Amino acid sequence: MTRSKRPWKIGVVAVLCGVLIASTTTSAAAEPNTNGMPERVSEWLEGLKREIFVKFQLMRMTTEEKVGQLFVTYAYGDSSDTTDPTDVADNQSAHGVDNGDELVETYNLGGVIYFSWSNNLNDPHQIAGLSNGLQETAVEATGTPLLISTDQEHGIVTRIGPPVTQLPGAMAIGATHDPELAYTAGQISGQELRALGINQNFAPVADVNVNPGNPVIGVRSFGSNPQHVADMVTAQVNGYQSAGDLASTVKHFPGHGDTDVDSHLGLPVITHTYEEWRELDAPPFEAAIAADVDTVMTAHIQFPELDESLRPATLSEPILTGLLRDELGYDGVVVTDSLSMEGVRSEYGDDRVPVMALLAGADMLLMPPDIDLAYNAVMDAVDTGEISRNRIDESVARILRLKHSLGLFDDPLADPDKIDECVGTPANLAAAQDISDQSTTLISNDGTLPIAATGDVFVTGWGVSTTATMAGHFADRGWDSTNLTTGTTPTPADIAEAVDAAEGNDLIVITTNNLAAYPEQADLAAALSQTGIPVVAVAVQNPYDVAHYVDQTVASLATYSYATAGLESAVAVILGENDPHGQLPVDVYRSDDPATILFEFGHGLTY
Repeated sequence: MTRSKRPWKIGVVAVLCGVLIASTTTSAAAEPNTNGMPERVSEWLEGLKREIFVKFQLMRMTTEEKVGQLFVTYAYGDSSDTTDPTDVADNQSAHGVDNGDELVETYNLGGVIYFSWSNNLNDPHQIAGLSNGLQETAVEATGTPLLISTDQEHGIVTRIGPPVTQLPGAMAIGATHDPELAYTAGQISGQELRALGINQNFAPVADVNVNPGNPVIGVRSFGSNPQHVADMVTAQVNGYQSAGDLASTVKHFPGHGDTDVDSHLGLPVITHTYEEWRELDAPPFEAAIAADVDTVMTAHIQFPELDESLRPATLSEPILTGLLRDELGYDGVVVTDSLSMEGVRSEYGDDRVPVMALLAGADMLLMPPDIDLAYNAVMDAVDTGEISRNRIDESVARILRLKHSLGLFDDPLADPDKIDECVGTPANLAAAQDISDQSTTLISNDGTLPIAATGDVFVTGWGVSTTATMAGHFADRGWDSTNLTTGTTPTPADIAEAVDAAEGNDLIVITTNNLAAYPEQADLAAALSQTGIPVVAVAVQNPYDVAHYVDQTVASLATYSYATAGLESAVAVILGENDPHGQLPVDVYRSDDPATILFEFGHGLTY
């Protein structure tokens, strides 16, 4: 596939734009300084300049280049021109190219997404080098820089590890009930990502998690109260976008919070009425749109009351155009969730899905399972007139506006010299720990906590690194600590071993994760609570765990995360070094009566 190499056209467009607005700029400078008029005129001029720029970009682009701008996918390798045999083989298998440079050149990609499994995210300087290599190739090949994205939600969906600051995830931040902390987390993360050459983050999650059994959202959501989630989403969007050089993405429209099927594996169905959607699901998306969020990601869900055709939302014109565009007034970039997920592939072929998504109102097509098939399917749809050229231009214009607004046409590159002074700084790490400390929630306590004395502690339950890390935090404070991992589904023999190992200790700490799916962990808690030794149960992901052992343990905490900072915060609360400040961001229902609330949204004990 032959592609034109025309980077000089960026300069030509810039010159033409400057000539066209020169006289307007001069007259604007003469405006009287009344009622903020110069600022409004400046904003108008910037908008005019951007629109002129976009028009010229569209004029100089071929159809092949325009279609390429609609696609975002991944490439294997820690550099854009990797020659590593494993990366080359993986790229050939996935895309029929050797490396990221060839992928960008062949398909004129609009964006690239990073994952650790594709060997993209090893360390900050490597990531910046990869980003710069891909950007240089994109500008050389098409004159258009890339959107470079990842899913750095933090919490359980964290793509980039240390030394990048590990911030609490959405539900932990939701437990602080402080939008300023959501803003701070977004601001820190946005600055660090941009230092690595990443200019688009697929976060925050705007789904309202009203279903405790949701297998794919859960603690990725800020909570179960629509207004609370809306406030947190707005703050985090503003934090991510505060510097103007990173795009935030709210997901998953029209709302993925009341599902019991993972859309990676199947097609979930939302049974809300339109009125329930407006009340429960829509508020965070409306709030994000009011905050000028840069991008919105679609959900692979059926929503019969919003589209009786039962097409997944990603392929639904009534949902993406009728609701998102027309009713909510959103005119920014709409990106699909991964087109490799079963939720969007279950009823339609991989050649039809990208075409249908564009016809529905999407702009960018994320990770089609076969990029060549998808690209050529869209080209064929344009050639036959199924997708009009005007429709393609609409989406490409939105993408170009976003890239222009982020400053990518001016300078898309990361500055390697600034990485160490920006990424994982002591101030950022301290802020992350402070947010975690304010999120830890004491759900139940009969007066056992806080523990004042030092002694012997036995840590057991879910997670090899989790139990070891928590035991280490106790040891750092002078406790004689031991730990035993009993896993997700402890057997009677595992439970008996834990009971024996607990003998002679002064304190037992149990870490739990997702008891609704793995109730055997509740059996462990029940057995240990019979030892006569004080027991603290720590839900290290879902706060709903407490419903399964609230009658069996002395005290229970929720950290919403098994990250090191969350476990440190839990130990500090157990030992009375910090008061528990967190309040539940969800309702917790009885495990034996799902219609009865056991602990309400906002519940949280303190010392």
